[in-house]
Amino acid sequence: MHTHVLTGARRWLGASALALIVAVPTVIGVNAISHSALAQTATTTNVAQIKVAPNAPASFADLVEAVKPAVVSISVEGEQSVPNTFRGNGEDFYFNFPDLPEDSPFRRFFDQFEEFGPNGRNNNNDDQQRPQTRRFEAAGSGFIISADGYVVTNNHVVSEGDKITVLMDNGDELRAELIGTDPRTDLALLKIKDASDLPFVTFAKTEARVGDWVVAVGNPFGLGGTVTAGIISARGRDISGSATGDFLQIDAAINRGNSGGPAFNLQGEVVGVNTAIFSPNGGSVGIGFAIPAEIVQQIVEDLKDDGTVTRGFLGVNIQDVTRDIALSVGLPTPRGAVVTEPREGAPAARAGIKSGDIIVEVDGEAIDNALALSRVIAGKAPGSKVSIGLWREGARKDVIVTLDTLDETEVAEAPPAPTPPQDIPAPVESSVGIALLPNADGDGLVIESVNENAIAASKGLIAGDIVLEADYKALASVDDFEKALSGVRDSGRETVLLKTSRDGSIRFVGLPLNEG
Repeated sequence: MHTHVLTGARRWLGASALALIVAVPTVIGVNAISHSALAQTATTTNVAQIKVAPNAPASFADLVEAVKPAVVSISVEGEQSVPNTFRGNGEDFYFNFPDLPEDSPFRRFFDQFEEFGPNGRNNNNDDQQRPQTRRFEAAGSGFIISADGYVVTNNHVVSEGDKITVLMDNGDELRAELIGTDPRTDLALLKIKDASDLPFVTFAKTEARVGDWVVAVGNPFGLGGTVTAGIISARGRDISGSATGDFLQIDAAINRGNSGGPAFNLQGEVVGVNTAIFSPNGGSVGIGFAIPAEIVQQIVEDLKDDGTVTRGFLGVNIQDVTRDIALSVGLPTPRGAVVTEPREGAPAARAGIKSGDIIVEVDGEAIDNALALSRVIAGKAPGSKVSIGLWREGARKDVIVTLDTLDETEVAEAPPAPTPPQDIPAPVESSVGIALLPNADGDGLVIESVNENAIAASKGLIAGDIVLEADYKALASVDDFEKALSGVRDSGRETVLLKTSRDGSIRFVGLPLNEG
């Protein structure tokens, strides 16, 4: 199954395909609607004593009627680049050349076709030359959050558009301008020009709970005015490829065209912005994802200021804490984020945070994993001082860090190219099923082979990995490695913490010493 961003239907101007105009209504700020509570939280942990109302709401009609005027469809026109375009039989054709290896026998063919084909730089046939861009139309959804016309939607709905039109529930078409976007959370803020006294909705004041009712109003597949209902199935979902990592999972049906639309509670308050679905076929199977209202509010306020979002920057590479890593360092619970490498000159390094430190708390807030740390730090203002709780070599330590500003455009540096092989001594088999030899390129020991029956293999260690440290001790020989293992055993621990490197990326591994 796949995660699909809920892009609106898109057609190319002049094409014959029918465009599905999709809109997802979003609601954030109508008058509160009175509904009876579905359940009362018990004051005891005895499940049998929890009181639950016998009936679900009789109807969502009053809620829908109240919020519908603030839900809008968004039509976008723009221009996209098309790298490979040619004309045949009076029609334009678009395609992408495959990404082939340099030594592929087909590479030369495609390179020549790109150079001498209908659009190639060596083809002088003006009749065949086509522009390298094309116009498109797209559609999505949004919701009005203020009487003067601020509209929230998804970034992917409007990011490539140069003309944005908002279609109101009463049929009015209004021009809107883009105030700003935040690709990291896939949110965008629009402003309807010369607007006043528009219907609007508000964000929920409290966090939605798993099991709460949610209602989505939208225009899936161009069907218009569709209302679906369900519950919040889970919180804190991490969608692959997203930097948000804190999605609400809902089972109210949402489909293509619901992008930018809301999920809202029984009081008519927005609890999330619908963004993606998990599906084997691109249609709803009851697993949808919405950006939580608390995140949306932060981003919207930031975009209102200057059209951009600024985030705090700590300057560390991190990974999750596994059970083995926790055991190797004496951490009572496997949670937190391991600092694999602090960036030179960055806030963390300036504050004395080191490779191997485990960040377990920020300003008193517990950190469960690497994604949670990224999210918490990103929510802090640049220049602010934060208290970082560390677990270092079996003890708790607190440091104060002054955050910098995250550079959203920064690209990670490529790892250095390996040096040519040199004469090196024969590998030595260690006591944990890995054969090691000194690293001719620098520090540490290179894993020459891993016994497939050893625990090391199940922990992801492979030939070519470099073991830099064992139990925080630098390694220059296999003897150093075995001494570090003996020290761990003598201390009563059964797991050693290894600091490894693969293709220039640092990673920590908790390696059990007991093969049983």
